[in-house]
Amino acid sequence: MSPGLQLPPPRRIAIVMLSALGDAVHVLPVVSALKRHWPHSDITWIVQPVPYQLVRDHPAVTDFLVFHRRRGVRGLRSFRELRDQLAGRSFDLVINLQVYLKAGVITGMLDSPVKLGFDRKRARDLNWAFTTHRIPPHPNQHVQDQYFEFVEHLGVEPRPVAWQIPISGEERDAQRAWFERLERPACAAVVGTSRPRKNWAPERWARLLEHVYRERGLQPVLVGGPSAVERELADAVMAEAHVPLLDALGDDVRRLVWLLDGSALVVSPDTGPLHLARALDRPVVGLFGYTNPKRYGPYGRPENVVDGYARYPGEPYEASMEYRPEGMDRVTVAAAIEVVGRVLRRTSQPES
Repeated sequence: MSPGLQLPPPRRIAIVMLSALGDAVHVLPVVSALKRHWPHSDITWIVQPVPYQLVRDHPAVTDFLVFHRRRGVRGLRSFRELRDQLAGRSFDLVINLQVYLKAGVITGMLDSPVKLGFDRKRARDLNWAFTTHRIPPHPNQHVQDQYFEFVEHLGVEPRPVAWQIPISGEERDAQRAWFERLERPACAAVVGTSRPRKNWAPERWARLLEHVYRERGLQPVLVGGPSAVERELADAVMAEAHVPLLDALGDDVRRLVWLLDGSALVVSPDTGPLHLARALDRPVVGLFGYTNPKRYGPYGRPENVVDGYARYPGEPYEASMEYRPEGMDRVTVAAAIEVVGRVLRRTSQPES
């Protein structure tokens, strides 16, 4: 691997990735690789409050600057507060992993001779104008591999892929107490996302979770956030299902981490908890139709996808950002049951 940008070992590195939860998960192997390659560097991550709850104790990150994006008129107070936090700070390297104007403005606020961002084609909202260096253009690929383009451009080897999501001793105690109440291993089901087109029909969820309970011996647990959309979908699934479901929705990201970590199976559409479950190395099944699983699926686990994105079996599509609004209608209960069985069989096999 030959670097495109050769630098002396940077003492201070800033990462700009504000949101969302899934994107934060994909950044974790980046900061792990940077710290592994430059162990004496200090890494500062500029992040928004919700993903901060996930990454706050990551061993590769020295400190975090939390950006509260909606303070003041048009968020101007938010930028002033961040400017005050940045006073007197300088960095040897800034990596802007987000393509929107807000991240570009923040990148422009940072004092650094090297600000690495996306190429012009991929950077939106003139984001490229706030950087001094850019990674080369590249065809669409999985988001995780796209982020790895940055470290490879710096001559840093991103593998082995290490998410390193910390779970504290106190959280382990809470996890143990919660799961000890169950009579069966848990199947965590993420039944709602913020994008309606990503969501699966409640009656299909109900049929799948009935199968999981009756045929696989697992206890379905509904997990996710506190939004009205998620609450409505969870209520609809519980009303439709003829087996007991546990309701564990909430606004505690750290609780979500240990709930997913303690589950024997996680089933989810394309949303943050899916990527979190993959990072925790849990058996995960992804339900994809609206978004492209080759770009957004569970990383390195294409066989764990129920593929409704393909318009016909075996369609040879490439990774892309194209949305297929009708795709989730092609995700059948039978196909989901088949992939669940395959994932559980593989999980139960002893390692050779």
